[in-house]
Amino acid sequence: MAAAKKSAKKAVKKAAPKKAAAPKKAAAKKAAPKKAAAPAKAAAPKKAAAPKKVAKAAKRTPNAAFMKALTPSPALAAVVGATPLARTEVVKKLWVYIKKNSLQDAKNRRMINADDKLKVVFGGKTQVSMFDMTKLVSKHLS
Repeated sequence: MAAAKKSAKKAVKKAAPKKAAAPKKAAAKKAAPKKAAAPAKAAAPKKAAAPKKVAKAAKRTPNAAFMKALTPSPALAAVVGATPLARTEVVKKLWVYIKKNSLQDAKNRRMINADDKLKVVFGGKTQVSMFDMTKLVSKHLS
């Protein structure tokens, strides 16, 4: 009896007429009509230019702490030289040494791979972030 009800339901479902799909409206939008080019505005008559006050900009002076010549330790002197240098110059010479010996990590360019000379400067670390490098180098300057 259960099988008869199922087949009857299937027959009813099949017998029900399908609704016709409503005709779809055209989805394409019409291009907006082009606006006429705005007429060029006449330039306002210029007033006589008042003489501008020329304030002399104070020349920027470098921070004395950065420019002070510091003597590198013997370990750092092996890389940048023994002559007293400013901190900025020490960092520049370190980067010249790093680029010359291709010590920048190939995958993560922020990391510096230390060779034998730099390992002493970096406190025995084999790899140092370029941001930590200046902190470690400052310990070798006096």
